[in-house]
Amino acid sequence: MSNLDPTPTEVVCENRDDAAPRLLDFREVPLGGPRAMTVRRSLPQRGQTLIGAWCFLDHYGPDDVADSGGMRVAGHPHTGLQTVSWLFRGDIEHRDTTGAHAMVRPREVNLMTAGSGIAHSEFSTPGTDVLHGVQLWVALPAEHRFTAPAFEHHAPPVVDVDGAEVVVFLGSLFGQTSPVRTFTPLLGAEVVLRPGQRLGVRLDATFEHGVMVDTGSVSVSGVDAKVGQLVHLPVGATDMELIASSDGPVRVVVLGGEPLGEQIVMWWNFIGRSHEEVEQFRAEWQQAREDRTTAGRYGQFPSAWGETIPAPILPNTRLRPRG
Repeated sequence: MSNLDPTPTEVVCENRDDAAPRLLDFREVPLGGPRAMTVRRSLPQRGQTLIGAWCFLDHYGPDDVADSGGMRVAGHPHTGLQTVSWLFRGDIEHRDTTGAHAMVRPREVNLMTAGSGIAHSEFSTPGTDVLHGVQLWVALPAEHRFTAPAFEHHAPPVVDVDGAEVVVFLGSLFGQTSPVRTFTPLLGAEVVLRPGQRLGVRLDATFEHGVMVDTGSVSVSGVDAKVGQLVHLPVGATDMELIASSDGPVRVVVLGGEPLGEQIVMWWNFIGRSHEEVEQFRAEWQQAREDRTTAGRYGQFPSAWGETIPAPILPNTRLRPRG
């Protein structure tokens, strides 16, 4: 997914060292156009810009496509990151400049590695009446940030854990391990609880974790959260308890990872290490849009693309790496 903000601000990516779990709210962001699909963005934000290497979390739906217009994100670039698409309902058609053409379907993860540079498009399918899911980005560490672009698809099993449904799409949890490749240790899982259910979860103490509520309301290690909110658990936690509200089922997305421990700049759809680098990424994208047939940093544009998204103008101040 693209960040369609026409005037994106510099994101300073740094972690906090607070010892207790914290509740993080979201802001609503329209994805552009007169019938803009609105998402709830809980990462990045002022109080927390990274959870491990997770650097971006958009939560959307359930949206009636007849009202919202669905997802219509034309070709756009990425550098220095991986995108993780996870749906609860609906279908999205994905095309990218590695030649991948795939469908994003509920409970099937699509992971795209941008690395040195990639471009992709995402459109909800004509048969989709309701769109509901999350879009996530992972920052690549310096050692691997110029890796070759790639695309992976995986349909993980749904397992029963004391009556809860658990689907692990990245990393390991409850004895389930995803084969999808990441470049830092990560966790990504969907957990569905019965009304009033309690579930204990063993955690990797070297990870920090985030629990985002998709449906219902839940207590996460004593912190109450509702739809769209995110509970952050710092490094050192060895377990957490999820307690679902009694008025209906609860669905959460559990994220985790070792702290990235690096300084990065995230601006628009680019992750770099300096102002000059982001400036170069932007200039190369604008040139690629003009050339269309030139296989430069972002690769060969799919013939099906009728349009691409221009990069916003850089701010007047220098972008500074932080961390």
